[in-house]
Formats: sequence, structure tokens, C-alpha cells
Amino acid sequence: MMYILDTDTITHLHAGNNKVIENIRKVDDDDLRTTIVTKIELLRGRFDFLLKASDINQLTRAQKLLYRTEELLSQLPILPIDQKAALQFEQFRKINKFRKIGRADMLIGCITLANKAILVTRNVRHFHQIPGLLVKNWVD
Repeated sequence: MMYILDTDTITHLHAGNNKVIENIRKVDDDDLRTTIVTKIELLRGRFDFLLKASDINQLTRAQKLLYRTEELLSQLPILPIDQKAALQFEQFRKINKFRKIGRADMLIGCITLANKAILVTRNVRHFHQIPGLLVKNWVD
């Protein structure tokens, strides 16, 4: 079974969360993935931190975090928004009740559905709104 790591799960992994690390060790490395959306979210956060750093210590820390994030992402296959995910996204966006879900999260959910995978996220309640999406929490 394929497991797709959401942004919050990768953030906890990056911080050394023992539960996340323990769960990842139980899964074959070939079954772990993330999405292009998560990659964008993580790198955008690191770039923002770097560009807003107010002193040399923050600049140094921000740059180290950026490099660590890039290294971590290089170890995970990145799933794109393929045709199937894009069509699913387009269908969900037309349904009013799904407009509460942000575009990024909806895209992550649609990529997960298109790949018949399980989304690993701490935000279980939020993602459970997407029909058919299998969700696990490895953080709590």
C-alpha cells in the first residue's frame, strides 16, 4: 500500500517526532511518497523564513532548515498532479460543500485518491470530508 506524507507529517518527521519515525520504519521505503503540493508548501515556508530573517542567526538557521528540507524531499518520490487527480479536483471544486477545503489540501487529497493511496496527516478531521480518501495519523 502506498502512503502519501502530508505537509504536517513531513514537518513532524523533520522535527524528529518519534511516532512518525516509528511508523515510517514499519513501512517499506518504496511505499512512501509525497506530493508536488507538499513540496511547494514546505519549500515556500523555508524560503519565507529565509527572506524574513532579521539577523545573522536567523539567516543561518533558515538556510540550514532549507537544506535539510531539500535533503528530506530528495529521499521521497514526488507525485505530480496527473490527469486523473486534476479531473477529480475539478469535480470536487464544483460541489459547494467542498469549497471549505483549501485548494492545496484538495489537490493533495485528489492526488492521493488518484494513486489509490493512504494520506498520512495529522489533519484527519479536515481530510475526512473528501469522499473515499483513506487517512491515517502518525503524529498523535
